[in-house]
Amino acid sequence: MRTRTVSALLAALFTAALLLVPATPAAAHNSLQEATPARDARLTTAPTQVTLRFLQRLNPAFTTITLRDATDRQVPASAPAVDGATGTVTIEEPLGNGTYTVAYRVVSRDGHPVQGSYRFTVADPAAPPAAAPSPATPSPAASADVSAGAAAGADASPASADASADADGGLPVGLLVGGAVAAVAAAGVTALLLRRRRAA
Repeated sequence: MRTRTVSALLAALFTAALLLVPATPAAAHNSLQEATPARDARLTTAPTQVTLRFLQRLNPAFTTITLRDATDRQVPASAPAVDGATGTVTIEEPLGNGTYTVAYRVVSRDGHPVQGSYRFTVADPAAPPAAAPSPATPSPAASADVSAGAAAGADASPASADASADADGGLPVGLLVGGAVAAVAAAGVTALLLRRRRAA
């Protein structure tokens, strides 16, 4: 009887432990509680700051908040100013109309990194539409420089042809000189061999 009571007590304690253990890591991890601008917000006035409030206090050394535009360019902003569980970055340039992505990375009490992102849109009716970049056309001065360069190249062509002609004309002379030197050397070797044979 006593053994059954102890076994039942151990089983109850084990079951309670299983119910409590999964909740412990979740409670230890940090998470985003509130954001300004909010997730999927459509703003008629461009914000000058991004503020994120988390479940736990933030460590300034391990808090990152960035903002990117629709072309994935990082928008210049200050380093995160941390106040307890809140981190704020100040945007350093006016935001034009478009979609922006806020990305964050923080650390929980247990050292586990937590990261995430969300988007918001700026749609200011008073802001002018973004102008599409026009293809660059060469200026008249640039065209004149190109024409002048082409003319200079044309003038230089005869000189190059003359230089080639000179080089071709000098080539047979070199061959003749080299042939004469080779002939003299061959004659000298032949005479030396004949002298050795006679001496022998």
